[in-house]
Amino acid sequence: MKQTSQMLDKVLRMKALNETTGVSRSAAYNKLDPASKYFDPTFPKPIRLGARTVGWRESEVEAWIASRALARNA
Repeated sequence: MKQTSQMLDKVLRMKALNETTGVSRSAAYNKLDPASKYFDPTFPKPIRLGARTVGWRESEVEAWIASRALARNA
């Protein structure tokens, strides 16, 4: 059976998200909040892992970082 990249995609918890992006916990949630002046519709959406637990797909986080680099170079 062939495994796809989705099957191998890691889920990053907040600490790993912070380390990977350099974005703090509060800044990450501000980027997700449409009412915030720091709202970023391109920021990866979290996935629910449990009643009080969320994570972010590593591939989506890496794609967001790459898009920031492309925007800088444009």
